[in-house]
Amino acid sequence: MSEDVKSTFVTLNSGAKIPQVGLGVWQSGGKTKSAVAAALAAGYRHVDTAAVYGNEPQVGAAIAESDVPREQLFVTSKLWNKDHGYDAALRAFDATLARLKLEYLDLFLIHWPVPGLRLESWRALEKLYAEKRARSIGVSNFLAPHLRELQGAAQVLPAANQIELSPFLQRRETVALCQQLGIALEAYSPLTRGQRLGHTSIAAIAQRTGKSPAQVMLRWGLQRGFVILPKSVTPARIEENAALFDFTLTEADIQALDSLEEGLVTGWDPATQD
Repeated sequence: MSEDVKSTFVTLNSGAKIPQVGLGVWQSGGKTKSAVAAALAAGYRHVDTAAVYGNEPQVGAAIAESDVPREQLFVTSKLWNKDHGYDAALRAFDATLARLKLEYLDLFLIHWPVPGLRLESWRALEKLYAEKRARSIGVSNFLAPHLRELQGAAQVLPAANQIELSPFLQRRETVALCQQLGIALEAYSPLTRGQRLGHTSIAAIAQRTGKSPAQVMLRWGLQRGFVILPKSVTPARIEENAALFDFTLTEADIQALDSLEEGLVTGWDPATQD
């Protein structure tokens, strides 16, 4: 990975700088540790995990065995649904830190907008933020209605909202609200889990730019200002997914990709959650 990747950041409303390219480790299974090690060796400085992924210990082990100083890393984890509520969220955070063997998290997110409890859980995250045990706090899978509810109750607004985003799922209302409120957007499943990599519009831009379809889709996210979280356990693919800084999509390219919106949800759909 080029030096440029390491210096490409989004500044959060907490003042922290989050690397714009991160490694996602959902469903990385037994290859999690080697994937994180490969990413760190390639120049990644941002790793995104979650309690429900079941691989926080492997992420922590890869970090511990790396020669990258902790202060150069940005590590995110998330509060799972069964741990919602004020006291339960605090206990879950302690457990996450213990599994990662870290003294703090750079970003701690509410993973899903669990009804009835999410505001209590947010109060717990505000405590962790005040104590600087979570340097930034945020949410995941929160759409505009969930964010408006939280805005009305929060002392501290989320620093980030991690949602599924790709040219085929743009969540424009939620994106606009986050931009209005100064909440950074993180795109998970930015490659549609491979479901649209063969699309003719993607292929045409890839051919013209000499890049892969995946790189074209990821570059779209970068130029939209998103933090992107491509997931892979293959070292060559991990490197490819970050080789995004030696080309630029034209305005016509961006418009062509914007036109691909089709509401394609490849994972959970928070639109079904009150």
